[in-house]
Amino acid sequence: VQLQASGGGLVQAGGSLRLSCAASGRTFSSYSMGWFRQAPGKEREFVAAISWSGGSTYYADSVKGRFTISRDNAKNTVYLQMNSLKPEDTAVYYCAARFLVDVVIIATAGNYGMDYWGKGTQVTVSS
Repeated sequence: VQLQASGGGLVQAGGSLRLSCAASGRTFSSYSMGWFRQAPGKEREFVAAISWSGGSTYYADSVKGRFTISRDNAKNTVYLQMNSLKPEDTAVYYCAARFLVDVVIIATAGNYGMDYWGKGTQVTVSS
C-alpha cells in the first residue's frame, strides 16, 4: 500500500482544512487508517484513527470535537476534516495504515506498529 497525503496549507486560527490521503492497491478496505502529526522539535503523535470499515473512530483528546476522520473505500481515500484550528495544530501531518487492527491499538501504539506511512503534508495555523 502506498499512501499520499495532501491538502495541507496555511490557515488562520479558527479556520478549517481538509486533508486527504490517497492509497494505492486493492486491499485498502482491509486497513485501518491513522493520522499522525509532528510539530517542530516534538515527537510524532497520534491524531485520529478509523477502522477498516469506517465503523469505528478514535481521537486524541487535543483534537476531539474539532477534527473528524472519515474514509471512502470506493475511492481508496481517508480524510481528516480539521475545524477550529489553533496555532498548536501546526505540524506536518502523516497518514498511515495498519492491517485489520482496532482503532484503540493504533491510538495506544502511537508511531509503532503501523505497516505503511505516507509522506507528510504541512499544516500551518497562524494566530
